[in-house]
Amino acid sequence: MGNNYKALLFDLNGTVIDDMHYHGKAWYGVLNEDLGADLTWEEVQKQMYGKNREVLNRIFGEDKFSDEEAEELSIKKEKRYQSEYKPNLKLINGLEKFLEDATEHNIKMAIASAAITDNIDFVLDNLDVRRYFDAIVSADDVHHSKPDPETFLKAAEKLNFAPSECVVLEDAPKGVEAAENAGMDCIVILTAHPKEDFSQYKNVVAFIEDYNDPYITNFFK
Repeated sequence: MGNNYKALLFDLNGTVIDDMHYHGKAWYGVLNEDLGADLTWEEVQKQMYGKNREVLNRIFGEDKFSDEEAEELSIKKEKRYQSEYKPNLKLINGLEKFLEDATEHNIKMAIASAAITDNIDFVLDNLDVRRYFDAIVSADDVHHSKPDPETFLKAAEKLNFAPSECVVLEDAPKGVEAAENAGMDCIVILTAHPKEDFSQYKNVVAFIEDYNDPYITNFFK
């Protein structure tokens, strides 16, 4: 193998599946139609990172919704997302072969995502890929969202590897920053952001369009 990585830590949305547009549509509907936020599509895109409660707090302030109200809105948003996205649910091109190759080379893998557990289950079970992953860290498992390193550090701990032995696969600047804060290299998949959005990060080892990229197909050679 041409690298010394022993573990792969995958973000989920935009990294395992190309679904960020559907999250955007769901948030756009809840924020504007249900809550009257009057945000543009671009403004929604900029705000929809981290835990759902954090999104609501950024837009409306921390005192706007009770915990119960925020939970209801979160459930409504995720139901919209799952309903819209399920007919289009699929792995990003080339990923299943990469997961198979990694398994054959005894590379441990984890999902390390800001998604809630229910959305991770929705993806892994409907696509029948849970068997590839040795650990899962969701929004429900951490106190601090990306760019805090907690998500990736917990995943590395669950796999029993040091941060330097892990490489993160991410699509978002906040995720790359979280990996950098965790002391981990990062492979960026360009599903949601152009290369220039990552120019400030020193931990990016490769940019890929999908998992058919030569960097990935040669990863274990």
